[in-house]
Amino acid sequence: MKFSASSSDLVKVLSIVSGAVPNKATLPILETILFESSDGTLQLTATDLEISIVETVSADIQQEGAVAIPAKRLIETLRQLPDIPVSFEVDEEFNINFQTDKGSYKLVGEDANEFPDVPDLNEGKTLETSKETMLDAIEKTMFAVSDDDLRPAMMGVFFDIGPEESRFVATDGHRLVRYVNNSLSADGEMQFIVPEKALNLVQKALYSDDCILTVTEDHARFKSGNTFVITRLINEQYPNYESVIPRDNDKELQVSKEQMLSTVKRVAIFSSSTTRQIRLKITNDQITISAQDIDMSSEAQETIACDYSGDEFEIGFNASYLAEVLNNIDDQQVNFEFSTPNRAGIVKPAEKEAETDILMLVMPVMLNTYA
Repeated sequence: MKFSASSSDLVKVLSIVSGAVPNKATLPILETILFESSDGTLQLTATDLEISIVETVSADIQQEGAVAIPAKRLIETLRQLPDIPVSFEVDEEFNINFQTDKGSYKLVGEDANEFPDVPDLNEGKTLETSKETMLDAIEKTMFAVSDDDLRPAMMGVFFDIGPEESRFVATDGHRLVRYVNNSLSADGEMQFIVPEKALNLVQKALYSDDCILTVTEDHARFKSGNTFVITRLINEQYPNYESVIPRDNDKELQVSKEQMLSTVKRVAIFSSSTTRQIRLKITNDQITISAQDIDMSSEAQETIACDYSGDEFEIGFNASYLAEVLNNIDDQQVNFEFSTPNRAGIVKPAEKEAETDILMLVMPVMLNTYA
């Protein structure tokens, strides 16, 4: 096998595919990246057996072939080079020599036949959309994904693709996000859960304007340009998230997002490091946000203006969860809906967009007894 390519082109592609190389590999072959040349193109593949990334790069192919090259040392070497041509030559024993005008380097590769097969998703259901639409759905939901191994269904984003709209849901039991896009639809229904790690890699890998999603019973493939991210799905039943969204919310308020977010962050500094509890006391035209850390004899209180309809109301939240929800609202004004202090608060942007709708939910915490 012989080929040459630009060092910067290789680094760009290797940076994408190396996301699927595991930090601690159970098999030595997983620490490599598969290089395959055919029809004048060079294809690179990496996998950890759960997620695979495939990408192609322009190269001058002198002799076709395939080899699995140790990822870490190759990438670290190429990153230290300027943008210059690099020539590779691989012999029958998988010895890899690559040269530049700066010098020569040698690695020992692995037999390409030992590299795990990438799942073939050519028979799956397909959804075509734009990169922006897909990334928006991922970014709006992924922050609420659970990291609890005991609840594997919640360790990914639930995709509910339908003929009229598509829903994307994430929850960790403390927060819930339901993102709806009524411009994104499919001929039939598709419901599946994509792991958080895979979506992180999708965010980094999608660079073309298009995104084609293909789904089978066990896998999903995200294609953008020449990049493929293939992941095993979480084959679990997603929780009935609609059942936890309060319906009868008689208390509504509107407040400046930035003002409330900055206030929550400041007051939270004085909250208990264990519970991170803050207290919201809401009256007709203001919210008093307070926190106390008894162990450290510290407390804080701030009052901000709001537009509120309802009786005087008090509720507690984990400051970190509330701040993260507020941080993921794009509108300058945010609407809250409440029912009782022991039921979840609903958070929405004040202005609903034409094609999308987002609802966020934050579970309350039991208030301490301090005044």
